[in-house]
Amino acid sequence: MCIFIFLISCTPVNLSKQSPNNTQENRISEKIVTVKSADNVIEKKQDNKNKNNEFLNNAVLDKTIIALFAKDDDPKTTKQFINTFELGIYNLGVKNINLQIEFFETNKDLVDIVEANLSPGRLFLGPIQSKYTKSINTFCNHEVIFFSFSSKSSLAKDCIYLFNFFPENEVSELLSYLNDGAKVALLYPENEYGYLINSFIDDIIFESKAILVNRSSYREDLSNVRESIKELGKYELRKYELNRQKKILSSKKDEKSKKRLNKLQKFKTTNDYDFTHVLIADYGLNLLQVAPLLPFYDIDPKIVQFMGTGVIDDKTFFYEPSLQRAIFPGISEKRRINLINNYMEIYDEEFLRTSTLPYDLIALINFIYNKEYKLRDLIKLLNNPNKKFDGVDGNFYFKNNIIKRDLDILMIDSGNAVVIN
Repeated sequence: MCIFIFLISCTPVNLSKQSPNNTQENRISEKIVTVKSADNVIEKKQDNKNKNNEFLNNAVLDKTIIALFAKDDDPKTTKQFINTFELGIYNLGVKNINLQIEFFETNKDLVDIVEANLSPGRLFLGPIQSKYTKSINTFCNHEVIFFSFSSKSSLAKDCIYLFNFFPENEVSELLSYLNDGAKVALLYPENEYGYLINSFIDDIIFESKAILVNRSSYREDLSNVRESIKELGKYELRKYELNRQKKILSSKKDEKSKKRLNKLQKFKTTNDYDFTHVLIADYGLNLLQVAPLLPFYDIDPKIVQFMGTGVIDDKTFFYEPSLQRAIFPGISEKRRINLINNYMEIYDEEFLRTSTLPYDLIALINFIYNKEYKLRDLIKLLNNPNKKFDGVDGNFYFKNNIIKRDLDILMIDSGNAVVIN
């Protein structure tokens, strides 16, 4: 099953209220930022790479682009991605290319669709899921490029470029922000996401000014999360120390000791933490359950700063009391607010945070076709991390076939996320 969106002259009826002029989103594909000049080095490396990659030739980019969606993708995500492709095409004035949308049920269906559409210089958008992205790496000798939305970084290679939000990029930006005195504790779930962050945090923190002093994990069903938090914060040890001090003070009769005792009666434990920051590597409803348990077991967010990854960039978390002052890597909503309002006005539904992905991808593609790049030019561009594109989610580039972003550090404050760096 396929749907064609013809862009030779594209003005969808339901977009007639929109003005494509003078917005950040509409300038996105026109701005490319050169960070530094390293052309000789880049060209030399690229020449060597070209010799080893037969698919890098002077093929002209095909005017028909194939978007790949699985029938078991999240229906809301699929709908929004298609809508956002359409919106990006209109807002950015994309012309003279065709967007062909294909739906598949199995890996075999996907392979059949790709084989039926193989053409030198062909661009494919998708798939979304990693289990399907695994099936397409055999086509890299056919002079094609895939922009997959998979979140599995190991799938990025040869002709497959990953376009998603990656926690390694986020954690790297977050830890780079911390100062010399920062001591970090990691609290993570025993699932794929938590294990991933635990696997790379040592390498990342080695490049930062902070140090990692403790870590603790808990089962995905949260059945032992309380014990994990107690262990992380040395709750029992600090409780014992506080009770010891209370016992000593209670045996004294002087006013100073009495005042000190009265003060200590307010606390469950001492505030003698080993760490200054806690990175809570969780998301969704679990994060909303885990975060309040930290202050419950006397890890005070007024003393210890809580941190999250980019998944915390959602208003759902901005009103949680325990997450006030928490910091995370991301981009201010101001960068995408016009797109959010634009989408909601046209399609009358809430804009998903991940729907900026297809918009920025359409912007990148528009830039590529406006420049009349050939396949060889495109590969050289994508393999040059010194070239950065201005997107609604900030400047982005590709490194080792994975999208990277320059991110700000934001702090949650009474329902908002404020840029602090």
